Amino acid sequence: MFDRLFGRKQALGGSTLPIVRNVTLGRSVVLDPLAWRRFGADLHFPFDGDTLQIVAQGVIKLNDGGYVHRFYTDEDVMFQAVSNDAAGQDVTDVTLFAPWESKYPSTPWERPAWRQRLSARTFTAEGLPEYRRFWFGDEAESQEPVTFWEDLHDDRDGIVDRRIFQTSMLFGRPLDDNGGELLLAIDQESEAGEVSFEIMLGVALELGEFRA
Repeated sequence: MFDRLFGRKQALGGSTLPIVRNVTLGRSVVLDPLAWRRFGADLHFPFDGDTLQIVAQGVIKLNDGGYVHRFYTDEDVMFQAVSNDAAGQDVTDVTLFAPWESKYPSTPWERPAWRQRLSARTFTAEGLPEYRRFWFGDEAESQEPVTFWEDLHDDRDGIVDRRIFQTSMLFGRPLDDNGGELLLAIDQESEAGEVSFEIMLGVALELGEFRA
């Protein structure tokens, strides 16, 4: 999903990447699969392993001052931690996402139609049930998606290798009183102008459900 589309950039600030709960590029993350297996057959989350080998790392600076730290495998499984600081020491939320579908638009009308789906109260796709808008709540019929740049790294030298502009919305559906399944719908565009539409399914993780 995040192919190496263009060359390396100037180093930004320090020479190393954040280590978030011991997770960083080059390390393995061991998961507790019971975090999602407890949902049984109702879950569509397309991943059931117990170890992630981190080969790329991304960081997003949010408009409210927070940060999103992302860690990727070769299969584009994404371990994500939201924190109040750039170093990732004050983590408030951890999720695990796996790719469900990836498409490249071939006609001009596809992108506006996809953006409209991201703005809607509910979201579904082939093979999936209905998910309701998680960010901002689902009271409004339409809601503008969130936009941001993600800086991606292939090694720990602190140099940004790729930047991806993303327009996204998070949806979800409850599976029991204590959790549910998430759906992240994304319109992403590289600095080279290549556009793709991504659907990822995810589950929330407690801090005790992983180690690195």
